[in-house]
Amino acid sequence: MQSKPLKRELIITGDGSTTIHLPEWNEQYHSKHGAIQEAYHVFIKNGLDLFDNDLAILEIGFGTGLNAFITLLEAERRKININYLGVEAYPISSDEVSMLNYAQSLAVLNKQILFDTMHQTPWEENIAITSWFQLEKVQAQFENISYQNQFDLIYFDAFGARVQPQLWTETIFKKMYDALKSNGVLVTYSAKGSVRRAMQAVGFTVERLPGPPGKREMLRARKN
Repeated sequence: MQSKPLKRELIITGDGSTTIHLPEWNEQYHSKHGAIQEAYHVFIKNGLDLFDNDLAILEIGFGTGLNAFITLLEAERRKININYLGVEAYPISSDEVSMLNYAQSLAVLNKQILFDTMHQTPWEENIAITSWFQLEKVQAQFENISYQNQFDLIYFDAFGARVQPQLWTETIFKKMYDALKSNGVLVTYSAKGSVRRAMQAVGFTVERLPGPPGKREMLRARKN
């Protein structure tokens, strides 16, 4: 997730997994109804599950590393090679990382070292976290990235349009469209009509899908 450097505090979500809350914005990095439930529903079930071969993923909002971690677990389980690029303007601290309980909540405590390694690796370097999962973290404002035909799938996990409307515009979604390969897919938890129209305006074919717990709908967009 991207934000100005605001006060951050750890909270427990509805499924027992942790997330970070920004009290000044009344905004969270993940759904209060369940961080892990939301991540699996939006990004795995409605994104990664569309693919059965090696692929490249761009995440807009690396944040706590939850989406990257569950994708690493899926790469291992499915035996597919995933190159993962996560963009984040304001990385969380090592103290905050140490308080996240994802390995415990997912019952994969033997993988805790991999979660820690993802956060400890240098930025702007492509690192093999496992034999199936390569990670590069890029510290940048989302408005400033520029990729061309590189990714099969985008996890669009920026803070909501209520607090950062500039990240849900035609300008941003044109960058996402350009970053995807032909027939590439973007998934996001958002279902706002203005977001759907911005995606369509830059060329995406967009569908509404059932949302995660606590949310009626989400969006999936495909590059034609």
